[in-house]
Amino acid sequence: MRIQDLLGIELPIIQAPMAGVQGSALAIAVSGAGALGSLPFGMLSVEAMRKEMAAIKAQTKRPFNVNFFCHTQPEPNSEHEAAWRVALSPYYEEYGIDLSTIAGGSGRLPFSAEAADVLAEFEPAVVSFHYGLPEQDLLDQVRKWGAKILSTATTVDEARWLEAHGVDAIIAQGIEAGGHRGIFLSEDLNTQVGTFALLPQIVQAVNIPVIAAGGIADANGVAAAMSLGAAGVQVGTAYMLCPEATTSAVHRVAIKSDAAIFTALTNVFSGRPARGIMNRLMKGLGPISPVAPAFPLAAAALAPLRAEAERLGTGDFSPLWAGQNVSGCKEISAADLTLELAKGANEAH
Repeated sequence: MRIQDLLGIELPIIQAPMAGVQGSALAIAVSGAGALGSLPFGMLSVEAMRKEMAAIKAQTKRPFNVNFFCHTQPEPNSEHEAAWRVALSPYYEEYGIDLSTIAGGSGRLPFSAEAADVLAEFEPAVVSFHYGLPEQDLLDQVRKWGAKILSTATTVDEARWLEAHGVDAIIAQGIEAGGHRGIFLSEDLNTQVGTFALLPQIVQAVNIPVIAAGGIADANGVAAAMSLGAAGVQVGTAYMLCPEATTSAVHRVAIKSDAAIFTALTNVFSGRPARGIMNRLMKGLGPISPVAPAFPLAAAALAPLRAEAERLGTGDFSPLWAGQNVSGCKEISAADLTLELAKGANEAH
C-alpha cells in the first residue's frame, strides 16, 4: 500500500517529531504542504498536549502525527544520581551553581492513559511511538478512532517484532539519524547500522510499508530511499533551520557551523543514546558515560548548566541534536522544504 493512501496524505514525506526544537507551527506547515507534520509529546504536560492539538485543528484539516516515548520509567537511584552530580561538579563550580538548588525529575514521560484520553478528544490520524509500543490496552484506545500506528525499528528483529504487534507502518531508523535512537530490543549499539543498509533488509523482512529515516536531507536522498523500497521518508534535521522550528539560537549557530560535521551518539543528556553535535560536555565526559543515570533521569542535573551556558551564548551543555547530514538544512519555509524533498519521490518513479 502507498504510504499516501495509508496515512491520507499527498506527499510521501513525514516530518520527524523533534522534541525541544518545534511546536505545532512546524507540523501545521508540513501538513499544509500535503505531507505529514508531526508533534513530539514526550516532554509535554497533558494541558500542553491539548493546547498544541487544538492549534493544529484550528489551522488545518489535514492529517498530522503525534509522537510518544513508551519507555519504562526507572526508579530514581540516589547513588547513581550522586555519582552523576560528582561527575558534573567541576562544571557546577565553574558556573557557580549550588547543587542544593538543582531539582530532580525526569522531563520525559511514557505514553499513558491520561495522554490517550486527551488524544481521544482530537482523534489525530496518526500516532507514532519510540522505544517499541505501549501496553495493548493503550494501543486499543488509540485504534478506537481509526488512528494509524507507526513505530521505529533500528534492526530487522525490531521490525519483525513491530509487525507482529500490529503496527501499520515501520520507520526504519538508520544510525545517521539525529536525536534519540529508537532501539528497544537490545542495548547493544553494535546492532545499529546505516539507513541504506537497514532499509532494504527491513523491506524484505516485513509485509507492511517501511519509512526510511536517517541522513536523508534532500530530494536525492529521498529518491535513493524510495528506490530501495521505502514507501515514504521521514526527515528531521533538514527542518531545524526553518522559521517555523523553535530551534534555539545556539543550536542554529551550531548547525550552520563546521562543528556540525562531527556528531556522535551520546547518553549524557538523557541517559539513552541520541545523536548530536559534539560539544564540551560530550568531549569532557565521553559521548557515552557509564555514570549517566537511566533514561530519562540524566537531564535534570544538566538543566542549570544548560541554562547558564545558553545565557552566555554557548551550547556547551545543550543537546545539539542533529543527524550526520546537515547539508539539507535551509532557512526557508517548512512548506517549501517539504515540496523540495517531495521532488525526490517523483524522480524515484
